[in-house]
Amino acid sequence: MADNENDIPFMQKLLDNHFALLFIGVLVPTITYIVWGIMELIALPIAP
Repeated sequence: MADNENDIPFMQKLLDNHFALLFIGVLVPTITYIVWGIMELIALPIAP
């Protein structure tokens, strides 16, 4: 019964997939730094 594909939890499937982990590991910092940069640009005062 444990060999059934539906018995494997989602997180185990995710953590077993190396390409998904690579994609997440690249995507999360990229999005974080883009949002951080946009926030910094919005916080800059307008030049006279």
